Amino acid sequence: MSVAPFDTFNLGDHVGDDPAAVAANRRRLAEAIGLPPDRVVWMNQVHGDRVVRVDEPRDTAVDGTDALISTEPRLALAVITADCVPVLLGDVRAGVIGAVHAGRVGAAKGVVARTVEAMIAAGARPEDISALLGPAVSGANYEVPTAMAEEVEAALPGSRTRTAAGTPGLDLRAGIARQLVDLGVTAIDVDTRCTFADRNLFSHRRGAPTGRLASLVWME
Repeated sequence: MSVAPFDTFNLGDHVGDDPAAVAANRRRLAEAIGLPPDRVVWMNQVHGDRVVRVDEPRDTAVDGTDALISTEPRLALAVITADCVPVLLGDVRAGVIGAVHAGRVGAAKGVVARTVEAMIAAGARPEDISALLGPAVSGANYEVPTAMAEEVEAALPGSRTRTAAGTPGLDLRAGIARQLVDLGVTAIDVDTRCTFADRNLFSHRRGAPTGRLASLVWME
């Protein structure tokens, strides 16, 4: 069992928590969704735009990537976050899924677009892809310098906003949603919870060190 500040089911193995506790939490998660632990695929995320296809169980995380796709039933793809945007994608008709870790840097580099492109190459159609943007820091609480807001806006239009304090901010979910629409993906749902504001969720911005929550997608 993880201890404070990781004691509410931390699933991140790179944040200073006891590795044995994290491994136990990941096993409990797999059991809760009815899959063997090796059928939940994790990433060692690096804030990049690399996409990796996985179609078989594995005992180790995929290194150096921020997005996974798969065509394999009952193989769950996991994203860990604590303010960044988890993006879960699926084309049920084609049998292709994707999971993306979209932080400020990766989202601006185009990691979501690269994932949609990889899914299309695997047989998906944009009009058949459904997307879920999970809990993340909201624009109201994501203050950044003006130059950074402008830089991200240039790469990911729709991201720049104002915080609750009236300062420059970023709403990455808004920018990603616009990007998805531009790519032909229109079935988009957003979990509007703000990791910074909701103390039931981990938030690096609110208080580091902290744990990581997980968002998963799989096909039965």
